[in-house]
Amino acid sequence: MAGFYDNIAAIQARDLILDWPAGANSSDTEIYGVHFNLTALKHYNYTYYGNHTVSNNSKCYLTFDPYQPDYLWPNGSFVNATKCFVAISDIGPRASTGIGFACVFGFMLMLLLTVLAKHGKMYLPRERRFYPIGRRWQWYWGLFVCATALIGLFVNVDVDRYYLTELPMTVTVFFWFLMCMGTVAQTWEAVRHWGSWQERQFVDPNPFVYSEDDRRAKIEFYLPLWFYFLLWMNFFMVVPRSWGFTQKQRSPEQTAAIAIPGATGIRFKIAAFLLFACWVTIVFSLRHSIKHYRPRQGGVFRRAFGFTKAIPLRFYIIIPLTLGLIAYQAYIAWVWEYSVIRKDGPVAVIFGWGYGPSLAIIIIQVIYGYASPNEDKDLIRLRRERGEAVDRELGIVKRPAWWRRVRGEHLHSLRDKITMNVNEIGGGRATGRRIETAAERDAREEALAAANDDIEMYPVTRPKEDPPVRADHSVSAIQHDRQHLPSLYEGKSERRRHERSMQAAADLLFPSNLGAERARREAELGLDGPPPPPYTDTSSERGRNGNRPGSTGRSNSADTTNSITGPAQQVRSMLDI
Repeated sequence: MAGFYDNIAAIQARDLILDWPAGANSSDTEIYGVHFNLTALKHYNYTYYGNHTVSNNSKCYLTFDPYQPDYLWPNGSFVNATKCFVAISDIGPRASTGIGFACVFGFMLMLLLTVLAKHGKMYLPRERRFYPIGRRWQWYWGLFVCATALIGLFVNVDVDRYYLTELPMTVTVFFWFLMCMGTVAQTWEAVRHWGSWQERQFVDPNPFVYSEDDRRAKIEFYLPLWFYFLLWMNFFMVVPRSWGFTQKQRSPEQTAAIAIPGATGIRFKIAAFLLFACWVTIVFSLRHSIKHYRPRQGGVFRRAFGFTKAIPLRFYIIIPLTLGLIAYQAYIAWVWEYSVIRKDGPVAVIFGWGYGPSLAIIIIQVIYGYASPNEDKDLIRLRRERGEAVDRELGIVKRPAWWRRVRGEHLHSLRDKITMNVNEIGGGRATGRRIETAAERDAREEALAAANDDIEMYPVTRPKEDPPVRADHSVSAIQHDRQHLPSLYEGKSERRRHERSMQAAADLLFPSNLGAERARREAELGLDGPPPPPYTDTSSERGRNGNRPGSTGRSNSADTTNSITGPAQQVRSMLDI
């Protein structure tokens, strides 16, 4: 602190108000070899300062060579004067260090665009629980951090080059605070989306493993709202205010009276506390995701070890870095010496502690983006692995991709595939498969009996008994009553052959007369019934149906015989027409 106050004393000695140098007479003053009207200078309240400037609190001009004015008019106007707020100084350590950081941030900006294109691309349909923009927000905030850092660092060059502090300092400090907000939001989105990705992998095999309205889902719904509420409160504490205090560092008196109280005000202290609350929310979100979507083990020590093992490596780095950035913002809200707002502050602290954590987080995020695969592709891989595991359990061997080309199946059209499927299960008319002639049935039953004689077990077909003789002595009914088992299947479908065999075995173990009854009913339906009664045209029938004699009651508009040979129609009224 002693060095700091020694520096302040040196500045005070340099920026003291000086007397006007003596000139040719009492109304003249000579500054760097140029004579000015002293009466006019005093009339317009100009003051001569130790930093070689003249100012009347509204206008400020340089007085040293080669920027001094050439002449002063009696109305207070200078000729060829140079204002104080111009970039005439050389680039200092702060400006050169800021250029180096800006180049790195710009390079990271280009890499973030490629990472966003990689992870933002979709390979699966959208799901209601997992929106595509959710996995892009961490990269959006990374782009925001790089953009704000670039603006602030490039303008930071003029902080050293301006002779007196002016607008570049305000722009640099303003975008530094925005960069801090974006860094905290980027860390939050990285942690939140990691939990969402764990949930997606957890519920993908079974979407109903978790309810969508339980306590877990409510926490995941309200937690982002709470975080962004705190972040926006930090924004309203920092941004909507007068930033002129950052420029009031033109003299020690001005710095002590305006700049230091403004930089260490209560609003910056509250803003730092709000960012710390955001950081606590990030840690809680990480713990919530590990609790619900990572395997847990019994015991206090085993749970602690499992918790530390479940945290990704990048979170061990970016979460402490975020806390360090918040700590710096809180520290400069109390201590002015190391503040980023201070024009001649320590460069190592300002860039190492003020810009270093944000840059390190961006670099780690870019490395993670290139090392990790697209989530849709990774989910497809997990689904394929689960399918292969199920196939191995069921004994299903998946044919390689070249199998279809070797067999020429890739050349078949849709019509050819349908034809092959029909030929595989067997074709023919449905009535031909269900209602068969007695000769075909007898031939199949004999073939089945001959096949059963080759195995050492009771024949599948039951012994045929003489059917009862019907009153009509119908040979067709007797032949239908002899069918007890399903016909022998001759197609190519193994499934249907198995079904027929199982049906035959079931009829053998549990005999019933359903087949005989069905055959008898089909035989009755096929018999010829009694002839229909004769339809004759009588006078009484004519009175009932109104037809002419010799008519059967049908109307045939193409037959004109009756209209020619029959008696003429007598019209009694208009209703008969």
